[in-house]
Amino acid sequence: MSTTRLMALHVGQARSAGSAIRDIIDYVENPEKTGKGQFVTSYQCSPKLAEREFLLSKKLYIQKTGRTRGADDVIAYHLRQSFVPGEISPEEANRLGRELAMRFTKGKNAFVVCTHIDKAHVHNHIIVNAVNLDCDRKFRDFHQSGCALRRINDILCIENGYSVVENPRQHGQSYNKWLGGRAGLSHRERMCLAIDEALKHHPESFDALLELLRQAGCEIRGNPVNPSLRGGAQKRFIRMDTLGPRYSAAELKAVIAGERQHIPKKQRPKVQKRPQCTNQLLIDIQEKLAQGKGAGYANWARKFNLKQMAKTVAYLQDHDLLDYAELTEKVANVSAKYHELSDRIKVAETRMAEIAVLRTQIKNYAKTRETYVAYHKAGYSKRFKAEHEADILLHQAAKKHFDSLGLKKLPTIKTLNEEYAKLLVEKKAAYGDYRQTREDWKELLVAKANIDRILGMDASAQTIQKERPSEQR
Repeated sequence: MSTTRLMALHVGQARSAGSAIRDIIDYVENPEKTGKGQFVTSYQCSPKLAEREFLLSKKLYIQKTGRTRGADDVIAYHLRQSFVPGEISPEEANRLGRELAMRFTKGKNAFVVCTHIDKAHVHNHIIVNAVNLDCDRKFRDFHQSGCALRRINDILCIENGYSVVENPRQHGQSYNKWLGGRAGLSHRERMCLAIDEALKHHPESFDALLELLRQAGCEIRGNPVNPSLRGGAQKRFIRMDTLGPRYSAAELKAVIAGERQHIPKKQRPKVQKRPQCTNQLLIDIQEKLAQGKGAGYANWARKFNLKQMAKTVAYLQDHDLLDYAELTEKVANVSAKYHELSDRIKVAETRMAEIAVLRTQIKNYAKTRETYVAYHKAGYSKRFKAEHEADILLHQAAKKHFDSLGLKKLPTIKTLNEEYAKLLVEKKAAYGDYRQTREDWKELLVAKANIDRILGMDASAQTIQKERPSEQR
């Protein structure tokens, strides 16, 4: 079972960007936590030089865009990925951490992945550079980015056969629960709805409106120009002018006088809960009793198992899978299709990430070529290098990347863009089938597991019946 968290790393008022990056890099790369550096990997940067490279990209970003921020500047993002104890090896955890960062950043930002093994649970610390590889944009912590990260992590774990959190909960009351029904409305919304209801009676004056509110159970106090209201379970009075522009005393008086038209406040719609999987696994009651569960739990589990047996049989009838051999064959076919789609998506995503990096390196190589040629003509002068260090480093990094790929002739940006667009279309098309196949596969696996348990219980019951006569004899 894997969980994630996303945190923005700010400069802060008492430290510089360099010290801020250095502090977090030193912590996550601690040799005592990472098996003496054995489980530290990176993307588009060196783990030992990540601090300098992040700072260099930040300087280039400021030079290119002219944008600067104060103490609230985000210098990097800290992704934390934790696994349940004993479920995954450090090597595999580091690989999944790298894949998570690649999918979350789409290969546009450099990052360092450090797998900590000093706790009972293996966990990753991933430091992502806020500035992209082109040094012209910064990653923005968009709305519900944490949810997006968790979703990518869940897909990654399912693809690799690891467990996920089935029903994740946020801190405090959930938004869906808060939205559900009239009971979830805030006091201000209740007051606005009460005013809307009173206006339906067409009061002749503002005082008549207040009287209707009193009859509805609202307490009113304060001056007549801007009264305060309290009703229901409210502890404090709420002034009318804080309810919104359509509910101020002046606005309501104009509505009553016929000078303006009142637009009632819309109620927030109830959020429909996502339907859960139809089938659920049967409970091993004997195992639960051995773990310390009581008789009350056993009674509940028996009723639960009966309901799930009925649902499983209904599911098999609806899908015409009453023959066990056909069910087994169906599970194998859907499983093969699921893994085939998963592999196809992985190949497309890997190639898309490679194209994104190669495209960036080609651009960097082209725009710094003249500077590097001048550096060569200057006899690799230290003074010239100090004056054009950023361009020279970018050019050298691009050449090193081309050499690692064994490229003798560079592809054109147009060719790479066409290949990327084609892969993106194929990936989106495959994802639709992938999601549906994954849900079908889950349903079938649960149904087959329940059928296997039912058949196992029947076999045990027959064995007991055969043994009883022999015992009597």
